[in-house]
Amino acid sequence: MRILLVEDEDKIANAVKRGLELKGYAVDVVGDGDTGLSYAVDPDYDVIILDRMLPGSIDGLEIARRARAEGQKTPILILTARGSIDDRVEGLNSGADDYLIKPFSFSELVARIQALLRRPPITSDSVLKYDDLTLDPSKFEVKRANKLIKLSSKEFSLLEYFMRHSEQILTKDMIINHVWNEDAIVMPNTVEVYIGYLRAKIDRPFPDLPSLINTVRGFGYKLSH
Repeated sequence: MRILLVEDEDKIANAVKRGLELKGYAVDVVGDGDTGLSYAVDPDYDVIILDRMLPGSIDGLEIARRARAEGQKTPILILTARGSIDDRVEGLNSGADDYLIKPFSFSELVARIQALLRRPPITSDSVLKYDDLTLDPSKFEVKRANKLIKLSSKEFSLLEYFMRHSEQILTKDMIINHVWNEDAIVMPNTVEVYIGYLRAKIDRPFPDLPSLINTVRGFGYKLSH
């Protein structure tokens, strides 16, 4: 899953980025409102985290307003030191889905991100399911046919992306944009390598079950029967 963090305090931005990457998320960081808006309208993000007070001509709330006006439906979390009831109401009315006050617990931030990711109508449960494959983002746990499967953080992120978009064709560019950071140098064959890693763990150990990670020749890949 790919996250946009718009935060001008380097210490906070670096700490949040490192922590979220350890949880398997790809994180892009920008430090001013104008650049933040140009990134926030990109539909390839799965969650947007906005500081409220930002350098530049617009603040975090204005980013949220303009992103929503552009039709951006990505979940938005406001992360700010301004915590009065009026501040929270204004933040939520700007189009944000959640509002977290600084200083904050990193574990709470992760829990709120996971809650936002559960909102799309892919599943009403915190555990993602497709056929006999399950993925629990909160426990970093994957099972097929009730057998625990150990994945690396990048493999986990890739599989989570597939499961949140099951039965959809995902191109290599779509996968790169959602699973890797913007500043990462990722070649198309890197995607092929990680698809191979997933198949080696999700499909090959279960020869009596249908393959789930499938190639759609000329287009990309799809999680399907």
